[in-house]
Amino acid sequence: MAAKSELTIPVSISAGIHIGVIVILALGVDFSDKPKPIPQASAPAVQAVVVDQQKVAEHVERLKAQKREAARKEKARQDDADRRVREARKEREREQAQIKKLEQQRKQKEIETRNANDAAKAAQLKQKQEKEKAARAEADRKQKDKERKASEEAAKKAADKRKAEEAAAKKAADERKRKAEAERKRKAEEQARRQQEQMMQDALAAEQVALSQTRNKQVTSEVDRYTSMIIATIARNVRQEESMRGKSCKVLVRLAKDGFVTTNRIIEGDPALCTATQSAIQRLQKLPVSSEPAVYEKLKELNIIYRPSFN
Repeated sequence: MAAKSELTIPVSISAGIHIGVIVILALGVDFSDKPKPIPQASAPAVQAVVVDQQKVAEHVERLKAQKREAARKEKARQDDADRRVREARKEREREQAQIKKLEQQRKQKEIETRNANDAAKAAQLKQKQEKEKAARAEADRKQKDKERKASEEAAKKAADKRKAEEAAAKKAADERKRKAEAERKRKAEEQARRQQEQMMQDALAAEQVALSQTRNKQVTSEVDRYTSMIIATIARNVRQEESMRGKSCKVLVRLAKDGFVTTNRIIEGDPALCTATQSAIQRLQKLPVSSEPAVYEKLKELNIIYRPSFN
């Protein structure tokens, strides 16, 4: 492709020059039907025409020489390219021949190595088989010796076992007797312990009942005392009227641990008396309460029934 491109440029130049010469000659020629008479040219004019034609011829010869030189160079370049191609082909053929030779040598080496490996494996296999045969013979001998010893050991163990079983049977009988006696003593002791524990539990329960009853009486007494104090406190602060005589009011009161009234709600009763009772509690804000937890638990929520008394 490069050679063709190099040849095209000179040929194009030559063709352009030829076309230019032809155009110049054509412009100097008259193609009219009736040729005009040629005037007699003077000597200087004829000489000028001859000189111009000589320059054109020289120019044409130069162009031809340039074309021949370009063709010669192109042929030389093409010959050199062909020579390099032939040399490269020969070099490639030499390399391929060398590669082929090396490949043949490599394959031969592989065959020789494989044969050597096969021979070594065969020798190793034979040696292994001989070792295995010797090992099997030794194993058979050891197995027979083991079986003989095992038979002798089994006979000895059987005798020892029989003696041990007889001794164990005697020991077991003695142990059963000992355990039976120990169990009888344990049951007797357990029975005595349980009876003693039951007696202690009964005594503790009786004592607990007595203490509980005493405690309940004390708590009930304190609750009654504080309830009376609460009702008396409320009564002192109720604004009584004669119309309240013989009437009552039931009020729900909830108390905090310090006696502060958290709930003051009318449940039932005479409206006027209930209103006066509720107002008195609101003015008081706090009522008497015990610091004893058991007493407070029964006082923290009371349904108070207030009946005014008149002297």
